[in-house]
Amino acid sequence: MKPQKSRRRSETVNRIMGVQDWARVIILSMLWGGSFFFVGIAVKEVPPLTIVFFRVVLASIILLTIVYLKGGKMPTLPALWGGFLVMGALNNLIPFSLIVWGQTHIESGLASILNGTTPIFSIVLAHFLTKEERLTTRRMSGVLIAWLGVVVLIGINSLRGSGIQLFSQIAILGAALSYACAAIYGRRFKSLSPLVVATGMLTGSAIMMTPMALFVDQPWNLSPDIGTIMALLGLAAISTSLAYIIYFKVLATAGPTNLLLVTFLIPLSAILLGAIFLGERLGWNAFVGMGLISIGLIAIDGRLLKRFKLKKEVWYYEI
Repeated sequence: MKPQKSRRRSETVNRIMGVQDWARVIILSMLWGGSFFFVGIAVKEVPPLTIVFFRVVLASIILLTIVYLKGGKMPTLPALWGGFLVMGALNNLIPFSLIVWGQTHIESGLASILNGTTPIFSIVLAHFLTKEERLTTRRMSGVLIAWLGVVVLIGINSLRGSGIQLFSQIAILGAALSYACAAIYGRRFKSLSPLVVATGMLTGSAIMMTPMALFVDQPWNLSPDIGTIMALLGLAAISTSLAYIIYFKVLATAGPTNLLLVTFLIPLSAILLGAIFLGERLGWNAFVGMGLISIGLIAIDGRLLKRFKLKKEVWYYEI
């Protein structure tokens, strides 16, 4: 009986993600990793608030068009749109602004690594704010290992350099914290179409960002070159609109837990794009920190550890 039970459990693990799901996760990581690359280009000529403004406005227009082309409708309840505004602030306005500002002083690859701490904040916040997801010994160990990676990232070179670099890295961590808050707050939209939620969220973000960008940055005085304009279009169309569509497809077919795998892959694409096209070079502490954060996330996720344990059980029963 035990060998059969072990095989059934092993088959369940193997059905977690198919080839198409893996392909979507890899593509999604490249799209979100590309956002740091696009920002790295645009931030040289365009102020942070204006970058966020163009990103959310263009992305909301694209998603609104998709909703209506598919025959859908946006809700009209004021209370629901109030929720979209809160979600837009937590998931777009605050983190996008912090990331773009942070990237004015640090490399896109380093920003992507620090942004990869989002699941760490999610695990800790979920323990205190929800009843479903509690901290276990394994998850707590993963959190501690991952935070050791953050210390390696921030505590070596930044403390020796200018203070603005340290604050820039803290800003990226603040963005990760905001994303984690959005993930918990977003649970109230489970009964709505994910595409509608994403569209409402981005539309709310656009409404909030418009006066801020127009009055603070006065974008009509800017004269960006064609490369910067293409980066803004890529940021909105590819790394936001298309990324959200793939995101919700993965959510529907593979489940929310598998989306954590994207976190492991985003820094790789961001570092590669930054090195090839922006000439960025990261120090040894960035790669050591990324390694520790990845180990911590693997421990938090737990699936690879369970898979290894199941393989040991199958090997034991076969002998």
